[in-house]
Amino acid sequence: MTLTVDARTRLGAFSLDVSFTSDRGVTALFGRSGSGKTSVIRMIAGLSRPDHGRIVFDGDVLADAANRIFVPPHRRRFGYVFQEARLFPHLDVRRNLLYGRWFASASRSSDNFDQIVDLLGIAGLLERRPGRLSGGEQQRVAIGRALLSAPRLLLMDEPLAALDEGRKNEVLPYLERLRDELGVPIVYVSHAVDEVARLADRVVLMKDGRIEASGTASDVLRAPGGDRRDAASVLAGTVEAVDALHRLARVRTGAGTLLVPVDGAHVDQAVRVLVPARDVMIATVRPEGLSALNILPGTLERLDADGNGMIGVRILCGSETLVARITEFSSVALRLQPGQAVFAAIKTAALERR
Repeated sequence: MTLTVDARTRLGAFSLDVSFTSDRGVTALFGRSGSGKTSVIRMIAGLSRPDHGRIVFDGDVLADAANRIFVPPHRRRFGYVFQEARLFPHLDVRRNLLYGRWFASASRSSDNFDQIVDLLGIAGLLERRPGRLSGGEQQRVAIGRALLSAPRLLLMDEPLAALDEGRKNEVLPYLERLRDELGVPIVYVSHAVDEVARLADRVVLMKDGRIEASGTASDVLRAPGGDRRDAASVLAGTVEAVDALHRLARVRTGAGTLLVPVDGAHVDQAVRVLVPARDVMIATVRPEGLSALNILPGTLERLDADGNGMIGVRILCGSETLVARITEFSSVALRLQPGQAVFAAIKTAALERR
């Protein structure tokens, strides 16, 4: 299944001009607040019309401004999860979930109620009303209701933004299961780099109504074209061992082996590790006597000055490229230059919950 968006529209003084494709898995619309992410997802859902261009899903033309084609939202068969759960307060969880079935066509009627309830871990909540649920529990029920409408595509607009850190971490593992087990394509809106790194297969980076970059999460998040303050490396890895006493996992990645704080990890588990560029220190000799447990040898590939006294550094470590963000003063003091052998030091605490 492929979603193709090539649309332009004006919303008051704000103009939107986007063109991208999305396939199976999770495509994240990523960027700071006001970049136009929600405007794009509303056009995909059919809640607004583009002034120019087309939107096509799996060969079905949903919007075509030139030919005056516009398929209304209820005929698109898309599920929509908002920032707030928007559950019916007078219905218990079971009836809130079953409400989603009313939107499933006869040919796509969902018969996987038990599977979705198990996937989202809400079996023990079925008899409760929304007022007796935590924010994370409410959002899981909202996701279940959207899935029971048997959507062709699931749209998620900042679904974790209203949750505190603890509730967010409660929901994220269920979103990973949803991505890996159900096979429903997802367009996921977020301004949180840790969510995007953990969930997305493809990232569309937006700024001021335009697309700055698109590609894999690893490529986009470390690219110089992105917001340098959010630059990060996304390392795919496998858990080799777990130290239950110290709550650390040893993760093998293409850049080297890392010690990562994590709860509930198991050996041979596939994980992604987000390494923020600002948390990577650079040394020209192997450092000793540091609290930083992760020291990776590498070769400096390039340096990019941002004009504000900061330098973006790309380091080839093993088969991966690691990005760091340091001061221009440090770069001069260390006499850094491309081709130089260096060591990247990463505090284990910097990888917590990432």
